[in-house]
Amino acid sequence: MTDPQLVSDVRSGLGSYPKSLAPRWLYDDAGIILFDEITRLPEYYLTEAERRLLDAHAADVARLSGARSIVELGAGTADKTMTLLQAFADAGRLTSFVPLDVSTQALDLAAQRVRERFPRLPVVPHIADFSGYLPPAEDDDPRLVAFLGSTIGNFYADERRAFLEHLAASLRPGDSLLLGTDLVKGADRLVRAYNDSQGVTERFVLNLLRVLNRELGAEFRIEDFDYAPLWDERQERMDLRLRSRRAHDVPVPGADMTVPFAAGEEIRVEISTKFRLADIARELSDVGLEPVQAFADADFGLTLALQDQEPENGDQGQGRTADLPIFKPNRTSAVI
Repeated sequence: MTDPQLVSDVRSGLGSYPKSLAPRWLYDDAGIILFDEITRLPEYYLTEAERRLLDAHAADVARLSGARSIVELGAGTADKTMTLLQAFADAGRLTSFVPLDVSTQALDLAAQRVRERFPRLPVVPHIADFSGYLPPAEDDDPRLVAFLGSTIGNFYADERRAFLEHLAASLRPGDSLLLGTDLVKGADRLVRAYNDSQGVTERFVLNLLRVLNRELGAEFRIEDFDYAPLWDERQERMDLRLRSRRAHDVPVPGADMTVPFAAGEEIRVEISTKFRLADIARELSDVGLEPVQAFADADFGLTLALQDQEPENGDQGQGRTADLPIFKPNRTSAVI
């Protein structure tokens, strides 16, 4: 049965100008395998940079958050999350793990891995799009919501604000958020990370057309499109696009439409915004989440924020400054 959300996304995205496709559809089973390969590429520094920070500071997160249950949004195979789980278990504070993902295959693998390592830990997977869903708490244990991999950068600014507002409203007093963000750096390094020499990222993005062919009976010819990544300096984000090589029409019967393309016309597929720690702290503060600690190096940042129990004047923390201490690897810093 055709997913009605896919039909809606294709009609709105390919029926507008400029054309776009929701990046959630990149992650079919083949896409997940390709993305996992991307994370292991030498040019793609994000995964290992975040892993180093987690290795160094997972115990700090367990102590500062006071959480007992870990909820992971977009968990994938929960590879990096093992470090967090181990730190919480070592502190005697781990009562459950709740991974969310749109891929049944990824969730099954995540649950299997976690259960093998922590055989007595309750693992409660949820197949869901994390952008609008946080599972209700099953007990009174404070939760740490982990949103890693700088996936927050895939949202446009207004979408990011709406997502953070929804997340803040879904958390209870005593809950916390651990947010991973890729940091602004030189354009050359960023472009290499999203246009690798082996062409894996290109295959990952082009696979989206295969998803439409399979699910909607579309007639995209992969050879008619080029992968076109670019660095948007003004918005400080990578912009991943597909560019039509020629003028042609593409029938998409499952969405009851035919899509015309001009030569050189692009489909916007995904953005990956890069951040500055002070800016992301301010965004969290503006929605009523209290930033208490950042762990960072030159490449990546992890920000820990607590649910603000008493927003000032009922305004969800609007206008507050968010000056937070930063841990640097191999360096001591005060904790608040």
